[in-house]
Amino acid sequence: MAAARSSMVGPLAGVGAGLRGPHVPDILAERPAIAWFELLTDNHLAAGGGLRRQAEVIAERYPVSLHGVGMSLAGTDPLDRDYLASVRELAERTEARLVSEHLAFTSAGGQHSNDLLPIPWTEEALDHVAGRIDVAQGVLGRQILIENISAYVEFTESSLSETEFLETLCRRTGCALLLDINNVYVNAVNHGYDPSDWLAGVPWCHVREIHVAGHTERDGLLIDTHGGTVCTAVVELLLSVRHLAGACPVLLEWDTNLPPWHVLETEVERLQRVWDRHQPEPRQLWHAS
Repeated sequence: MAAARSSMVGPLAGVGAGLRGPHVPDILAERPAIAWFELLTDNHLAAGGGLRRQAEVIAERYPVSLHGVGMSLAGTDPLDRDYLASVRELAERTEARLVSEHLAFTSAGGQHSNDLLPIPWTEEALDHVAGRIDVAQGVLGRQILIENISAYVEFTESSLSETEFLETLCRRTGCALLLDINNVYVNAVNHGYDPSDWLAGVPWCHVREIHVAGHTERDGLLIDTHGGTVCTAVVELLLSVRHLAGACPVLLEWDTNLPPWHVLETEVERLQRVWDRHQPEPRQLWHAS
């Protein structure tokens, strides 16, 4: 398998799509000109079976990344080293370019949540998460990307801004950032601040990937449902940081109300055209006299 993909070794680029099982037959039959696919790590960890084979077949034909929800990097339960070893094996088998997780906890006291749960932005939390990321990266044998989440509560205990927390976390552990623009927008609207101000604090030297998605409004609250096309406000935010993102790959997430493949493909193509059209000018290194 490695030989079949040897010509694709290199960084991700362009706009990719999150791979979802119902779309795999169409993708394999049509071989669409999608730049790359993101695999949901936790769907493909079991040895053997159809989902595992799907991941392998897609990885033979396209560059892929892995994106998970099961590490509970901000949790207090012991890190599951067997789980981490399984993620490493999957990353090696698919030659994943990037491996990412969320800055959240998903379990406590052995009980697992279906949600990504937030943490306060404190020095104590920073020390805790940094130590666990060090362990995770050690088992994985590679850098991990950390994603900012949609958080529906804020903590009065926070003594740092979220971007300060992220920047320090990257410096201390060598991890990188997966910047979710939709999550930034959802949080800003729900908590009443300007998303552009939040983005101004992002340590762009650490950003290696960007996510966009659709969201839903319920009783005045925005919910990060990944259930539709990317709204104009999120696209505008994405383009506002185009000059800072450079060649950073962009990923469209669509998880609920899953449409036929051709609809998702059209949305990826739309975002690719917009992204290409706003490509920043190369920096001029000299001036004519």
